[in-house]
Amino acid sequence: MLIDFRFKALDPIRNNVNWILRPLEYVMMAPRNAFEAISEYLTTRSTLDQENQAMKVRQVELSLLANQSEFLMVENQNLRELMALQKQVPFKTLPVEILFNPPNPISQRIVINRGSNYGLKLGNPIANDAGILGQVVRLYERSAEASLLEDRDFAVPVQVARNGLRAAVFGAGRGNPLELRYLPVASDLEVGDILLTSGIDGVYPPGFAVAVISKIERNADKNSSNVFCVPVAAVNRYRQALVFLYDPQFDAKAPSSISNKSASGAPLTNTPGRRQTRARGMQ
Repeated sequence: MLIDFRFKALDPIRNNVNWILRPLEYVMMAPRNAFEAISEYLTTRSTLDQENQAMKVRQVELSLLANQSEFLMVENQNLRELMALQKQVPFKTLPVEILFNPPNPISQRIVINRGSNYGLKLGNPIANDAGILGQVVRLYERSAEASLLEDRDFAVPVQVARNGLRAAVFGAGRGNPLELRYLPVASDLEVGDILLTSGIDGVYPPGFAVAVISKIERNADKNSSNVFCVPVAAVNRYRQALVFLYDPQFDAKAPSSISNKSASGAPLTNTPGRRQTRARGMQ
């Protein structure tokens, strides 16, 4: 041992033995190394699966939050526009929320969250910032039903903003265009004309947008015209609206500031609930 310690005499023998035994050591350590590798792989795979699942759940949550945020932004913008309209009309209005649309394939109605307890009456018009939506046709204490423009045979007296021609626009059922009826073939009508409430029925305040003429079919043999229109106010959008507590005995006189023409005869710019004499994109 002293000779080995001092002169390293056994190092060559030790190296040869180590060289011979090293493969055997690898063989004996192989099961342990394989077990550790498999265990580490399975642990890593399980961890990755859990993290992947958590990321998928988080992605769904973020997507829902993004959709909700976008919905709230649209709803907020709609409320701002209704508030602007509420400040401009010269009569009382009542903000309402649309609760649901009854599943009736024949009629086109909505149920709102205000009723007679809030001062509503049968016939009160309902509108949004773009124009007329319909009117209250059934009244309860805390809710009411409103018939929309598309409801079959629902009628609104209107006049053409461009020339003052009076007529009546009728609903033709869910998903169908509105119709102007009982007009002779020579009527001064054009595609793109805006139809405003005339106010002669004492139900709707005058000067509010109702529809835009989209198609005209003239029949000279029968001296009649089939005139089709699209509502200005989207009847199936948003959940907020305004009910006009309009009383023609006190509110029939419309202020000059919301007339659809100025003193010089030129059309005024758009204001909430009002429209120019020709719709954008239809010129």
